Amino acid sequence: MARSRGVWSLLCAEEAAECWAPLQRSEGFICHVNADVTVEGTVYIDGRSPIAKTDKDFICATLDWWPPDKCDFGNCSWGKASLLNLDLKNIVFLNAIKAFSPLKIRLGGTLQDKVIYQAEDNNQPCIPFAKSSSALFGFTPGCLPLTRWDELNSFFNRSGALITFGLNALHGKSIQSNGDAIGPWDFTNAASLIRYTVKKGYNIYGWELGNELCGNGIGARISPHSYAYDTIVLHDLIQNIYKGVSIKPQIIAPGGFFDKGWFNQFIAKANGSVNVVTHHIYNLGPGGDEHLIGRIRDPSVLDNTVGVFKDLNNIVKNSPNSASAWVGESGGAYGSGRNGVTNTYVFSFWYLDQLGMASSYDTKTYCRQSLIGGNYGLLNTTTFVPNPDYYSALLWHRLMGSYVLSTKFSGTKKIRAYAHCAKQSKGITILLINLNGNTTVKGKIDFNGTLVDLHKHRHHHQRSKVTRLLPHRKQDSGNVREEYHLTALDGNIQSQTVLLNGKALTVDSSGAIPALEPIMVNSSEPIKVAPYSIVFVRIPNAAIPACS
Repeated sequence: MARSRGVWSLLCAEEAAECWAPLQRSEGFICHVNADVTVEGTVYIDGRSPIAKTDKDFICATLDWWPPDKCDFGNCSWGKASLLNLDLKNIVFLNAIKAFSPLKIRLGGTLQDKVIYQAEDNNQPCIPFAKSSSALFGFTPGCLPLTRWDELNSFFNRSGALITFGLNALHGKSIQSNGDAIGPWDFTNAASLIRYTVKKGYNIYGWELGNELCGNGIGARISPHSYAYDTIVLHDLIQNIYKGVSIKPQIIAPGGFFDKGWFNQFIAKANGSVNVVTHHIYNLGPGGDEHLIGRIRDPSVLDNTVGVFKDLNNIVKNSPNSASAWVGESGGAYGSGRNGVTNTYVFSFWYLDQLGMASSYDTKTYCRQSLIGGNYGLLNTTTFVPNPDYYSALLWHRLMGSYVLSTKFSGTKKIRAYAHCAKQSKGITILLINLNGNTTVKGKIDFNGTLVDLHKHRHHHQRSKVTRLLPHRKQDSGNVREEYHLTALDGNIQSQTVLLNGKALTVDSSGAIPALEPIMVNSSEPIKVAPYSIVFVRIPNAAIPACS
């Protein structure tokens, strides 16, 4: 069958499958494939010791400042998703956050460095952002009213979320024609907001300084020496304002794109003032790229952030200061993502792979851009109904524990494999992502060179320092494992509906988030990963030293 050029060929060519195009959408032709190929493979897991450890609340999402007239590539996708106009009374929104218990939420984004905080002792009008082509970042400065700050904190308290707030790092600085922001940070306005927050008893997990001002910067940049000095000022400010408070908020910076030399200098000069070093990731390129789906499914593209994670991990580990690394913002495709792609099932390939890769390099927290807003929100901007990535995040949060295991897959390059100690239970959890739309993969498990048949008792007595199996017990269901298979509705990877074990995940009429129930599979069977599917596998009776 003749194939059209562009996205259709990108989707179909390597599958060697029969494709047709009954639909045309923003991303081009939809590819349907005949899944008639089965390959066998092996998941190799080294169970001797963990290779990394994440925070138990690893999953994080962002809320931004963008007004409704923020547009990218001719698409205005933010609606009323700004911190200033978000509907805090929406029950689906509240339930979606509460389902994580807790969800970390980072408040910030490009316009945070143009936000003015209303002060209690200042009666001047609180003027919102206004679009301006001549202004930095395309908008005039905007004001956060204290009444809105009260409303936000009341909502966050009800939701149980852990909040980090991004402060304006450009206040008081002079921006030169070459983009350099020079001069000391004027912290007086930030201090007034922080004092008000403490006075009202609002819980803030962390205060972050600046957004994308490190390295070459986006719109403006601050030198590592100056940024370190400003961070020390913020640290001292927090120590003073939170005096007498036993658990103080985290100091977080710089919240921008990784630059090895810049980050090295910043961490060295910050002199222990920063608790969390944050960086941002948009490794798929612009949301306007019509070949975005092809990039999401390309293992070499997915691997292009390995160097960043590795380099930052080395810098943090080798620093005398006890800071940890977070991904502070990551939307994959910059410019608010791409409708029909970054808010659909296919984006979970990229998202879950990022979570697995980041955790493997000791990243403690991963903040997805965004919780709501743009074309890459976990929730629909208008209805608040969860997009597929929301359920991917929730399954990760509930199944993947903090301890990360060295994991490899042999058999095909189109399987992405990760494993952690299970969360709040015995055993391990494996994540397998099938990037191939024409191949079913049957995977066996090999713990450090010993192929494990979890069904047979005889393995209990094998001499192995690496792996042993727990005796069959009723509470562990003995010889069975839990499996959570995610697939797209009707096999359309650009669907905004995801199926869990064949059943569509939807909120009910009361706005409740659906239960995420596994199927039980005999542990002697290989793990079956269907084309374009994602599988979480919890194996409760796999006992390894790394998880003991």
